[in-house]
Amino acid sequence: MAGEHHYGGTGRSAMTTYEVVLHPTSVVEELKKNNISHVVWLPDSETNFMYQLLTSEPSIDLVPVCREGETMAIAAGLWVGGARPIVLIQNTGIFESGDSIRGLGLDINQPLVMLVGYRGWTRRGITNDSAAVFIEHILHTWGINYYLIETDEDADRISVAIAEADRTQKPVAVLVGTEFGV
Repeated sequence: MAGEHHYGGTGRSAMTTYEVVLHPTSVVEELKKNNISHVVWLPDSETNFMYQLLTSEPSIDLVPVCREGETMAIAAGLWVGGARPIVLIQNTGIFESGDSIRGLGLDINQPLVMLVGYRGWTRRGITNDSAAVFIEHILHTWGINYYLIETDEDADRISVAIAEADRTQKPVAVLVGTEFGV
């Protein structure tokens, strides 16, 4: 992604190209800072860098699932047992998990943070992927607050989401609007 810098008041502008990336280490540091014990996730190609880092992190257990709907029930069981899980799935997984989110997250007041890959998201141009078009509407409909992260500088929003979930005893989503960099 390129950044643009405008010189104040001179009417001149210059394009400065710099890398804007979200590294898995930034995300994992936020999880560790908040004593997250488990990442319940459906493995996919977009989270491969995160997987590689998490497998070497002794303080966080990875719990893979076969279907996204299972993530909510497993996270609820871990939470009831005293653990501090998060869920890592794609936005299409939110659609498949709808009844579990309603019944477990919302109805039992589970303070769950869902890291959600924002498949199809584009900051520029037209978003044609229905997964990206629908996700924010669905979260609004369910009354689930969310935060968007796209860069390492945004990663602290994960801590904000965790604090909000703890305070409200409700699910909170963090939409990951980019692929992880190396």
